[in-house]
Amino acid sequence: MIHTVLRGALADAVRLVRSAPAEDRERAGLLADYVLELGAVLHTHHHGEDELLWDRLETRAPTCGPHVAQMRAHHAHIAELLVEVEAMVPDWRATASSVDRDRVADGVQAVLIALEEHLGAEEADILPVAAATLTQKEFDELGEHGRASIPRDRMMFQLGTILATSGVHAEQFWKELPPPVRLLYRLIGRRQYDRERARLEGSTA
Repeated sequence: MIHTVLRGALADAVRLVRSAPAEDRERAGLLADYVLELGAVLHTHHHGEDELLWDRLETRAPTCGPHVAQMRAHHAHIAELLVEVEAMVPDWRATASSVDRDRVADGVQAVLIALEEHLGAEEADILPVAAATLTQKEFDELGEHGRASIPRDRMMFQLGTILATSGVHAEQFWKELPPPVRLLYRLIGRRQYDRERARLEGSTA
């Protein structure tokens, strides 16, 4: 599911940045924050795998070693691309120019292209081995690592993003949320998410 979310959210970010009007500093600032937030989410996801997954796979399934090495290399490359995007964002935030906007969009697109290659290889070569090698508790640790990094004031927006971009997984994900979380999202979270999405799209809600 998280792979579907990452693909969808980054593609969405490319679309939003490319469609932003030139010279609109308010919109540039909003979208700059969104791009940086997605970059932080991706970094956290990869950091969790670096800390909690690769060593376990290499130890328990030595034949998976070459694939793990490829995953580590992919992570390093994507991290470099994210640093490049982060370096572009301040100029776009300051100028809101079409040139700086397009540089950011191209940078996020480059991250997405590299991520597509990485996720495809991970799904083909890593996940089957992990499913046979890791315990449920260890899989849960990966999820908890990601959740623990979310700032409290961003939880409802990120939950809304997951629900909006997780495709066929959304219904099952919703059912597995604790009832208090579902209630909180119904009461306030969905409205918060819709308002912020409208601002990112350049409309009102």
